[in-house]
Amino acid sequence: MKRVLLGSFMLGLALASSAALAAPVLRVIVVDVRDVKAYLHEVDALRTQYKKANVSINLRVWRATFAGPDAGSVVVSVEVPDLATLAKVQDMQKSNTEIAATMQRIGALRHIVSDSLYEEISP
Repeated sequence: MKRVLLGSFMLGLALASSAALAAPVLRVIVVDVRDVKAYLHEVDALRTQYKKANVSINLRVWRATFAGPDAGSVVVSVEVPDLATLAKVQDMQKSNTEIAATMQRIGALRHIVSDSLYEEISP
């Protein structure tokens, strides 16, 4: 009986963790950017490179408008279908020479103020 309960518990844990890994993930990066036009150009190039590599990623750049003292801040949203895809995105920034070069140019244009991960909780 104890084996059955332990086995059921372990199966439940495995299913719960695989469901958590499959949930959409949003990375929100607040950046300080001096040359927004050049930054947007590089982010667009990065978007194209990930598409070419068949990575499911939604990159968007936002500017805060009604944000009190943070009005004018630039925010990048990186939406991926799951944590595995986020890991693949991170890996490609090192292993794919084209993406790595673009990330180096992006890094020279920005200073990261904040970097957060969000998980979707809506049904």
